[in-house]
Amino acid sequence: MIRVLVVDDQFLIRAGLVGLLRAAPGIEVAGEAGDGAEAVRLAAATRPDVILMDIRMPGTTGIEATRRILAEAPDPAPRILILTTFDLDEYVYQALRAGAAGFLLKDSGPERLLAAVAAVGGGDGLFAPSVTRRLVEAFASRAARPGDGPPPEIGALTARETEVLRLTACGMSNLEIADQLFISEATVKTHLNRTMSKLDLDSRAQAVVVAYETGLVTPGGARP
Repeated sequence: MIRVLVVDDQFLIRAGLVGLLRAAPGIEVAGEAGDGAEAVRLAAATRPDVILMDIRMPGTTGIEATRRILAEAPDPAPRILILTTFDLDEYVYQALRAGAAGFLLKDSGPERLLAAVAAVGGGDGLFAPSVTRRLVEAFASRAARPGDGPPPEIGALTARETEVLRLTACGMSNLEIADQLFISEATVKTHLNRTMSKLDLDSRAQAVVVAYETGLVTPGGARP
């Protein structure tokens, strides 16, 4: 059973999401919040597996709520799936840097939403990596904002870990990377997990962002 916390400041949207999730098998609604501050409180109280997080909210935004939830959560931390109206919303990029697992457009159909929840709840580090790659490309070339700090260095990675990170940032799935490098899918996961551990990252999405910010992959670069 995947327990989901729904966060959106618009009542009708939130109610629709809650109704859809409650009708789906294998999903339990852990709670609903109308703003980021309430989301932080409920995340600590209910410990959901997945959080559907609106990004543009008054007061505490989805970005700040994501940072606080992931910083304060005991292991295993919830997987945060960002909900946005815009597929090239710079705020989503900031949320990915903050540790969100991925994002989903609000106009996605019910089947896609439920598939996203299932994928993220099942431990998939990034839903729709090719879409996230497009968003990262759009903003990775911009200078980091004051206070963000420099991106982690990738010099500590092995050659194989660096290659797996590069292919991940190019939008390839673990299976595609395994085929490309002639290794098993389990080995790909091991390399990626070690990479995230060395770089102190919380999600595959963050790893993609770091690959662009360090220049390992350049915006507009061709997919292998």
